[in-house]
Amino acid sequence: MEAQTTFKKLSKRHSDKMLILIRQLNPDIENEVLKQRLEQMWESDAYQCFGLLKKDTLIGLIGCWTFTKLHSGKQLELDNVIIDERIQSKGYGKLFFNFIADWALKNGYESLGLNTYVDNDKSHKFYFNQGFKILGFHFQKILTTK
Repeated sequence: MEAQTTFKKLSKRHSDKMLILIRQLNPDIENEVLKQRLEQMWESDAYQCFGLLKKDTLIGLIGCWTFTKLHSGKQLELDNVIIDERIQSKGYGKLFFNFIADWALKNGYESLGLNTYVDNDKSHKFYFNQGFKILGFHFQKILTTK
């Protein structure tokens, strides 16, 4: 498996390929909205994204945000962690997380953080197996102009 896979830092020009995977994680959000939000994310200096490729096909991605937090120091916050749903549970996620953790250590990060959807039980088991612990709850309030 490893001989066929490569890791690549993605850029704005990869957005269309990224959106194919992002739709799998966010099927209820309109494509145009996802496209616009991704465009805004690329404008931030704190955002970067890595891709996992099998041959030349993008099969996974991990968006990353850099933050410094009091409780964890310089943290790489993982966002939109996706392995193509057609090939999940085949070891690609673990391979990708090993790459990200190694990259983060080499680049001076002290911790990894992430959020996952409450109803995504499959991801919870995976993250526990990768050494993550639940530290709290992420609360959100959607603001509207109505």
